[in-house]
Amino acid sequence: MKKIGCIPLRKGSKSIIGKNKRKMVGRPLFAWVLKEAIFSNLDEVFIFTDDVDIIAFVEAQYNWTQKVKAVLRNEQNANDTASTESALLEFSEKINQDYDVLCLLQATSPFTTSETINKSLETIQNNSYDASVTVVNTHRFIWNKEGNAINYDIFNRPRRQDFEGLLIENGAVYATTKKAFLASKNRVSGNIGLVKMPEESLYEIDTETDWQIVEALLISRLKKQKEINKITHLILDVDGVFTDGSITYTKDGEHTKSFDMRDGMGLEIIREFGMEVWVMTSEQSELVAQRMKKLKINNVFLGVKDKYALLQHIAIEKNIKLSNMAYMGDDVNDLANICSVGWSIAPNNATNIIKQHADIVLSNSSGSGAIREACGFISNYNKRF
Repeated sequence: MKKIGCIPLRKGSKSIIGKNKRKMVGRPLFAWVLKEAIFSNLDEVFIFTDDVDIIAFVEAQYNWTQKVKAVLRNEQNANDTASTESALLEFSEKINQDYDVLCLLQATSPFTTSETINKSLETIQNNSYDASVTVVNTHRFIWNKEGNAINYDIFNRPRRQDFEGLLIENGAVYATTKKAFLASKNRVSGNIGLVKMPEESLYEIDTETDWQIVEALLISRLKKQKEINKITHLILDVDGVFTDGSITYTKDGEHTKSFDMRDGMGLEIIREFGMEVWVMTSEQSELVAQRMKKLKINNVFLGVKDKYALLQHIAIEKNIKLSNMAYMGDDVNDLANICSVGWSIAPNNATNIIKQHADIVLSNSSGSGAIREACGFISNYNKRF
C-alpha cells in the first residue's frame, strides 16, 4: 500500500507576509511538518507550491532523503479563493493518482509529529476506515449566539476532571484512501476515524501574536524532550563560532576569515578523548572547507539551511542520541538545535535569542577562544561519567 503526503503551500499570505517561508524557531514554518513527514511511515512526501523559491530550497536542502519531492502548483489553485480540495485534485492528477493513501499535511500546524502521521495512516490501514482526521479534545464550555450553552448544563456545571468535553478538528492531518478521495473529491469522506492531538495544536497562525505563542510553545516542547548524557559529539557552527562573524570581500567574492588558533588546540585535545567533532554551517565556503581540512575535521556540512532536520537525519543514520551531543551556535538558524541537544553552548557575543535559550553562555566571544573554552567545559563535564 503506497502512502504519500502532500503539503500544499501558497506563495501569497494576507494574514502574515511570507508565512510559509518565515523562520519559526529558526526554520521555515513549512519545514516543521516536512521534517516530521520525512521521519514518518509515508513512502513519499510532496511539497506542492506555486513558489519557485520554496521548490529550489527543498531540492537543495533535503537531498539527503529520497522521500521528498517538489511539484509546481498552478496559479489558479493558489489564489485566495482556491480551495484546498481543488489543489489536492490538481496534485492527484499531476502524479497520475499514483498512491493508495493520500495524507494532507498543513504547514501551519507545526505541532504535527511523525507519530501523529503514523496514527492517521494506521487508522485507515488497520481499522477499515476510509479516512482519518486529527482532532483535539477541548474542555471549554461552548455557547451559541442565542446565548444557549451547547455542551453542558449551566445549572449543573461539571468539574474539568468529570467533563467529557468536545472533539474539535484542528486542521493538521487528513488522510484518505484514493478510492474515497476520487469518489467524493473531498479530503475526508466515508467512514472517518479520529486521531487525537494535544490541545496546543488548536492554535492557528493568523496574527503576529499567534506566531509568538506558537513559537514559544514549540521551544518549550523541544526543551522538555531534552535529556543529558555523556557528550560524545560536538557540533559547531562556523561564522560567529569559529570566527567573529566578519568576512572580508574582494570583487571576486569572499576573501578572508579569521580563526583563533587556541580553538584548534581545544578541538585537538577533546578528540584525544574520543570526541567526534562535526561542523555544520549555512555558508558554502571554500575557506571553511580548507580550514576544517587543516583541523582534520572530516564531518563538514556546508550550505545547510535546515540544520535541525539534517542533524536529526544524521543522528538516526549513525544511531546517536541528541542527548550525547553538544551544539554551539550563535544565531537564529541554530535555535532549534540549541533547544534540542543534551548541552547547548553560546559564545558571549551570540545573538540575544540564542543566549536566552542556550544551556551555557561562555565568557569568551567567538573568534577569541570561545571554542577552546567550550572544550574545557566538555572535558570537565564528561569526568562525571
